Amino acid sequence: MKLLLLFLLCVSSVKSQGSTDYDEEDDSPQPGVRGHRPLDKRREVAPTLRPVAPPISGIGYQPRPPKRGKPGDKKERIIYPDAGGCKHPLEELGVLCPTGCELQTTLVKQEKNVKSVVHDLKDKVSKLSETSTTFYEYVTVLDDKLVKRQKQRKDNDDILSQYNTEVELHYNYIKDNLDNNIPSSLRVLRAVVDSLHKKIQKLENAIATQVDYCRSPCVVSCNIPVVSGKECEDIIRKGGEISEMYLIQPDPFVRPYRVYCDMQTDNGGWTLIQNRQDGSVNFGRVWDQYKKGFGNVAKSGGKNYCDTPGEYWLGNDKISQLTKIGPTEVLIEMEDWNGDKVSAHYGGFTIQNEGNKYQLSVSNYKGNAGNALMEGASQVHGENRTM
Repeated sequence: MKLLLLFLLCVSSVKSQGSTDYDEEDDSPQPGVRGHRPLDKRREVAPTLRPVAPPISGIGYQPRPPKRGKPGDKKERIIYPDAGGCKHPLEELGVLCPTGCELQTTLVKQEKNVKSVVHDLKDKVSKLSETSTTFYEYVTVLDDKLVKRQKQRKDNDDILSQYNTEVELHYNYIKDNLDNNIPSSLRVLRAVVDSLHKKIQKLENAIATQVDYCRSPCVVSCNIPVVSGKECEDIIRKGGEISEMYLIQPDPFVRPYRVYCDMQTDNGGWTLIQNRQDGSVNFGRVWDQYKKGFGNVAKSGGKNYCDTPGEYWLGNDKISQLTKIGPTEVLIEMEDWNGDKVSAHYGGFTIQNEGNKYQLSVSNYKGNAGNALMEGASQVHGENRTM
């Protein structure tokens, strides 16, 4: 409170001093701030209520009036940089104290700087906003991809688990086979190999025997009967009643050749075109060998004539010539290792020449061996009974 009273007293003293620039003895009128203006008697100066400042230290001392310069002197204008641009009407009075004007100027200057900074910040914020939006979209895409990858990974894990299960099943299956089935299969295979080994030994023995037989040229050392004919039926009619090797000549333009005639089976007169009994002759031959014939027609059974048939094939050309003589029938007899016999008889039997690829025709089957030729012909070429 004391400071406030002291401040008010100072302000009052300054105002009173500013109103009286001269001594009290000078009663001449002073011009106003706005220049000389005639005084209107109708308007008197209103009395002021401003109190007169008391003298300093109680004496009648007044402040010294300002010195008036000479008419020719120029006053330099004092510039106050921090004045803020707000001044009194007269320069002699100095400048005003920093008030709203100065603050306004300062604020205007700072506002310009702040506006530029705010504009830059707005641009940066806009760019950051765009970048943030881009990042958000990118992160959204990544999230979608992550979800898809996680689903794909889950599917792959399921497939892998399924494959692992299947692999385990296969492994267990293979392991069981290795532990159980394969040993039994190996035993079976060993038995088969042993059986084959025994058969191979038998074949080797048979081959060795045949090699011994063939060290010298195979010749017929038995006598050939004098009687001969076109075929065995013709020979039996001429008196040949013993089953042995004979000479026949179906065609007068072809040289005679040896055959074995069976004169005992079913009234006799049968020409033996094929005989197999001990596997001494290999029947795995080529076309020309089957065309001409191969093997041993007959051999001696200890007598002076060849009464025992050998293993041989008469030949396709010779058989074809025999079937051209007239109606021909064929008898097929078979016997297994146990001695069981079966037979097949065909009342009609014809073989064409090589130009027709030795086409076979049969008919009028009877017997207990099965009609293999007729059934095979019907399956291959229909109902013409031809192969």
